[in-house]
Amino acid sequence: MLWRKEAPKARYQRTELSAYLDEQSDIEGSCTFNGTAMLNGKFKGQIQSTDTLIVGEHGVINANVTAGCVLIRGEVTGNVVASERIELLGSARVFGDVEAPVVIIEEGVVFEGHCGMAKTRQSDALAPRDGSVIALKR
Repeated sequence: MLWRKEAPKARYQRTELSAYLDEQSDIEGSCTFNGTAMLNGKFKGQIQSTDTLIVGEHGVINANVTAGCVLIRGEVTGNVVASERIELLGSARVFGDVEAPVVIIEEGVVFEGHCGMAKTRQSDALAPRDGSVIALKR
């Protein structure tokens, strides 16, 4: 009997793009989308989604970003929060804080900011709003 070794799985699944902003584009405002969006031009404002955002090598983003998964190869100035993962790849330049359960930073990336990796926000839900301290019983 022959045993076959399975091919390594990709870090993220390849999906079709729902939206694409090319290198010639320059947009300012608020952006919300469903599916996978790739920004390879200039964007200033705010980006919000529950799906995947890809910032291409030529992308220059000056915005706070909230998404499910964020892959960055270009430049982002602003805070990035993802519910699943953030990947700073190759030529990425990020100037701001990043927060996700999984954060991957490849060699050669420029990153100036703070990194938070919290799996859940249960501690926020338990924290009292008046500043007092609570004790959990086991």
